[in-house]
Amino acid sequence: MTDDHIPRDEPVDPLPGDGTRPEADSHYAPEPVTASGRAAPLGTYAEEASGGRAARRPRSADPLELGFTPRKPVPWLAPFLLISTGLRTLLAVLFGAYLDKRELQKALDAEVARQVGPDGGLWLDYVADLGDGFNATYSVAYLLAQRELEVDGHRLPRAQTLVMGGDQVYPSAAYEAYEDRCKGPYQAALPTTPPEQPTIFAVPGNHDWYDGLTAFLRLFVRTRDRHFGGWRTGQSRSYFAAELPADWWLLGLDDQSGSYVDDPQLTYFDAVAEKLGPQSKVILAVPAPAWVKAVDQPTAYDSIDYFIRTIVAPTGARVRLLISGDLHHYARYTGPDGRQLVTSGSGGAYLYPTHKLPERIEVPPRDTLARRSSPSRAYELAARYPDAARSRRYGWGIFGRLPLRNPGFSTLLGILHTLLMLSMAGVTDFRAEASEQRLFSVPLVVMVLVTVLAAAMFAKPPSSSGKRHVRHWLLGVGHGLAHVGLAAAGTWAWLSLPFHDWPWPLPAVAAAAVYLPVIGLVASQLVAGYLLVASASGVNVNELFAGQGIEDAKGFVRMRIDPDGTLTLYPIAVDRVGRRWRVNPDDSPESSWLAPARPLRPRLAEPPVTLR
Repeated sequence: MTDDHIPRDEPVDPLPGDGTRPEADSHYAPEPVTASGRAAPLGTYAEEASGGRAARRPRSADPLELGFTPRKPVPWLAPFLLISTGLRTLLAVLFGAYLDKRELQKALDAEVARQVGPDGGLWLDYVADLGDGFNATYSVAYLLAQRELEVDGHRLPRAQTLVMGGDQVYPSAAYEAYEDRCKGPYQAALPTTPPEQPTIFAVPGNHDWYDGLTAFLRLFVRTRDRHFGGWRTGQSRSYFAAELPADWWLLGLDDQSGSYVDDPQLTYFDAVAEKLGPQSKVILAVPAPAWVKAVDQPTAYDSIDYFIRTIVAPTGARVRLLISGDLHHYARYTGPDGRQLVTSGSGGAYLYPTHKLPERIEVPPRDTLARRSSPSRAYELAARYPDAARSRRYGWGIFGRLPLRNPGFSTLLGILHTLLMLSMAGVTDFRAEASEQRLFSVPLVVMVLVTVLAAAMFAKPPSSSGKRHVRHWLLGVGHGLAHVGLAAAGTWAWLSLPFHDWPWPLPAVAAAAVYLPVIGLVASQLVAGYLLVASASGVNVNELFAGQGIEDAKGFVRMRIDPDGTLTLYPIAVDRVGRRWRVNPDDSPESSWLAPARPLRPRLAEPPVTLR
């Protein structure tokens, strides 16, 4: 990516430069409502959203007007996406240390921001895991951008500070993906900088790291045109520190997808720590909820514990709030020391279940290998959104959503089962010569082994963290054998039809045209049933929900720091995101370009949480 392609706030063509642009999907694209229905020429409606200058508004919702293309949710079980994601994860693990741009960032300014509202307090928003499908991402961005929200009787003004907590884009950190899935929707939500000039900070997640942090740095850590829609970027590195009212501090860490905190970063925070004292309170924003992940992976919390123990604790300051995204739901744990551990990853990505969350965790875990870890404390699950019962009900939706959200996955299953059937049919055709049967037996053995091994690996993908236990092998091999059994039943049904008597290659053509689509759908239902059963044992829980791509149940956390130092958390949830959008008739410069056809109805995921 050259400097000529640095993302800017004017509309740009995010598609390959072939002079064409596909039409936006009629279901996911905003609904055009202009009299003529014709798109204005590119560049006629917007200017750079910098310095508070007004931007001419789009007259329709055509991508040429918006400057970006609204995208559907990522089909996470699409075969090529599964392969590419696995390869990116593997490359990040193998070469991440050699491509670590954090070591180079020590050449950048070591800035410490100061965020204080006009009344001596501050409103602060936290959102994470946002750059997926347009409907969910823009619904959250639209709520964040409104001048005021009335939620369950509370009047909550727009925050002066916005923190993005990681995974700002999916599935990879490509320039086009950032434009279409992240920056574009947020620009449409808050097109120009309002007079109070809200500031944005961002923590990089594992998906932001897939390109070595190149696009993230250019988008959030630029030294010129420091704007992200109507928000001003406020950090000079991929990590940051901000002084807040009443001696509160906001610290954002970059641990390179859970590996470690680099030395230049520790040096930066050492300098910040000189400003902390026993009266200081810290909000620590981290890329992932290591306190939950440490249940299965005891070393997951080590980097955070090391940072708190060596940087914050010696100053006498207290970490009152740990907040992260990565798991796509809202959850809050509270401990005897009053510290709150909050997961808020509902910014737009597919919903992750809450009914498998442990009711009680120990932080740090007792079985960590760190020799000087902090004393373990028990934390209790205090709140979650969606609730456990609703989360379980969402799980049952896998039967309908899996083939609809992932047609490529069903097609792959159909191809696999068709090959299995043809191999079995050749072996079981007793009219054939013995030599022909032996010829078919070789691909049959290969196909059976591939099926069983693929199912066993699916139970614990190589890209996932944690150990592979016996239950993974048992469920995975059992899943593979179930597919072999389905193939045998399909072969029996096929041999009862007249197609197999036709001269070769007509049976193969008939199998591709008739058998493949039917068996693909049936096999997808078998996978859905497996995912539902396996999730009860804690296996493939992520795949159960990723395969559905649930857009609803989204939200963010709005916080208020009063001048006297009281911190109040308002976890905002929206049960149903917008599906249809219209051009906003309000043409004031900072009003959102698009408004929901039906009003969004935000509510509190739990009553306000107050830290005094």
